[in-house]
Amino acid sequence: MTALPGETPGTVGTDTPQDTVSPPEAGAEGPEHAEAPDASDAPDASGTPDPSGAPEAPDASEGGESSDTPADADDDAKGDAEDAEADADAAPAEAAPAAELSEAQAELAAQRELRERIEKRKAEKAAPIAAGTGLSGTAADLLAAVRAVESGEKSGTAFFDRPAATPASRRPAPAAAQPTRTPAPEAAPTARTATPEALDAVRAVLTEGGAPEALARPAVGALGEQAAELLRTDPWRLLTVPGVRPEQADGFARALLGADCGPDDGRRTAALVGWLLERAALQGHTALDADAVRTALAERAVGDPDAAVRDAVEEGVALVFQEGDEPSADDAGAADSDGEADEAGDADVAREPVQVLLGLDRYALAEESLADGLARLVNACEKAADWAEAAASAPSPSAAELIRTTAAAGLVAHSGGEAARAEPAALIAAARGLGLRALGATHSEDGRRRLAAATGDPDTAVTLSGLLSGAQGPGRDEDGALALDLLVVLDAPQLDVEGAAVLVEALADGARLVLSGDPGVLGSAGAGRVFADVLASHACPQVVSRTPDPGPIGELVSGIGIGELNQVDAPGKEVVIVPVRDAGEAVHRTVQLVADSVPRAFGIPAEETQVITVGHGGAAGTRALNEALKQRLNPGPGRFGGFDPGDRVVHVPAPGRAVPGVVLSADAEGLRLDCGGVPVVVPQERVESSVRHGWALSAHQAAGMRWPAAVVVLPGDAAQGLSRPWVYTAFGRGERHLSVVHGVDQALPHAVAQVPAQERTTRLRPLLEALPTPDAAS
Repeated sequence: MTALPGETPGTVGTDTPQDTVSPPEAGAEGPEHAEAPDASDAPDASGTPDPSGAPEAPDASEGGESSDTPADADDDAKGDAEDAEADADAAPAEAAPAAELSEAQAELAAQRELRERIEKRKAEKAAPIAAGTGLSGTAADLLAAVRAVESGEKSGTAFFDRPAATPASRRPAPAAAQPTRTPAPEAAPTARTATPEALDAVRAVLTEGGAPEALARPAVGALGEQAAELLRTDPWRLLTVPGVRPEQADGFARALLGADCGPDDGRRTAALVGWLLERAALQGHTALDADAVRTALAERAVGDPDAAVRDAVEEGVALVFQEGDEPSADDAGAADSDGEADEAGDADVAREPVQVLLGLDRYALAEESLADGLARLVNACEKAADWAEAAASAPSPSAAELIRTTAAAGLVAHSGGEAARAEPAALIAAARGLGLRALGATHSEDGRRRLAAATGDPDTAVTLSGLLSGAQGPGRDEDGALALDLLVVLDAPQLDVEGAAVLVEALADGARLVLSGDPGVLGSAGAGRVFADVLASHACPQVVSRTPDPGPIGELVSGIGIGELNQVDAPGKEVVIVPVRDAGEAVHRTVQLVADSVPRAFGIPAEETQVITVGHGGAAGTRALNEALKQRLNPGPGRFGGFDPGDRVVHVPAPGRAVPGVVLSADAEGLRLDCGGVPVVVPQERVESSVRHGWALSAHQAAGMRWPAAVVVLPGDAAQGLSRPWVYTAFGRGERHLSVVHGVDQALPHAVAQVPAQERTTRLRPLLEALPTPDAAS
């Protein structure tokens, strides 16, 4: 590898001396959690989530970041707590952005309602197919159970004795008629509106409890118009407000209740269980081991964690699941600490070890719905015999294999690197050539443009958010299904479980779904690991691309994917290492690279070069780098809420979505942005919480996008924030050039070789493994 003119050459993994590496600052992105959902600690080194250590909810504008490795100290997690948390004393945090339903949640709720109406109309029609009869419970069963617990009709322990799942309903394939397009939503949705009366009432309660009045708006956003009454009755509900910590909610409760509250108050323990599960979801987990929850409760002065868990289940705060043999109802809240069940029947026959899991109903419903939906696609699809000619004319052997496999299956998993994206493009073109309604969906607008260029037709590519909202794509038919015969989802690792459930629910029976992506990149910002679970379950045929990524960058990244950090020949200076001694020098050299060296040596302007760093906080995090880059590239007073026309920004319209853009202007309606050619207006009240400068991004924000040049910044205090998926993702963002501002010395090859992705705790894989899928590949 070579250095730019005027730079000092360096190598990766050499024996050159390094500076003393200090612990990561509060804000250094952790080893792959270097991209945690912008607000969570990573699981501990044993792989078990540590809910007690989870940091506070992030500032939404930093973008969702998701944990995947053991030693995570993610700045997206810990650093963003700086923006959302309160002072170190018992007072609650400064106001965090108002809580709102994510696009996936709102869409999932709308889809369930629509599905109910459709099924009611079709109650007298053909019998449904039995998709999902092997599940531990369907979404409808879970929802009914939750309502039964809430009404007092059943004990929460009844979740251990769920009846067999009912067959999934069959949705007819969409008619050939022109579909009815649903109206496009606002480009930048506004938060839930709070009435002045509700805000005044909440401010009064907050003041009485010693909490900052600034929490009034997010409290109403989280709890609704009755927030004041709910907080007065149950002060620990303040924990539902993003950024509030348990000790702060305890101080608020003591101020309101006095001697009437204690550490084992049922309201407190229920709120803590919910808080722990929410924090785990920010790490990407859809469930937590019950023992981990009990341990975390004990660390927060709960005297009887077993009883606390039982009470939380009975009150419907959490659902309980198990892997292995069914325990008895008495075991619901008190499984043995070693995770083993009692002996069953014959005293000489020990039962299999049982892992008891606790989860929130929203993720349980999403996982059950997704598993049912995937089974429906697998079982309802008929093999196509007329794709042989299309496969024979495919541009590569891997593309031909993908076409043949898709012709015979309703669900296919396709994996490969950047070059392999040509194979889904060939599949889409082949299907459209056969007269099928085929479309590709990507994670970002940049990905959409690249896919459209690969297929040669802009109408073949949409973003996932645009497809689900109706702003892009074919719209929906009268039954609410997307008018598609084939949908190819690229960037599949970025799918969280709620978004995937919405997507699969929107596909009609007979439609084909191809999930395509690179398994080596960072996982989704939201809860779940859909693509990894589909691959691990072997619930469908899998096609692995044999098309390598070209050039020195492709060779470097391919090696990282298998745990090897190799030196590569870069005669055109495609890969350059810039050694630095400390964070201050890292910032200086980064600005020099973006503003001078890269434009001069490669003709790539600053606006086409993306800086990627390990976290948001710290001396060389995104905040510090963006400040330095703004001063050099677009200085100004920040007259529009800290922004000036021409500023590069990242807009976060919903948790987990980071949309790059450029500031155009501002007026009474809000801040006007150009996001990849799409005009966006961000209301004034949401600018502070959802827009940040974007010359520098975290790796998770950059996932699914590429730029002509990328500058990856690795200051010494970022060493503990590195992992193989983080390095793989960050180094793969540059198309023509990659500069590495390198100050971590041996920590980089160590992370690539020995810090793989941390497993997330999810239930989707066992649900998929239990599905009857006779056509699935072994």
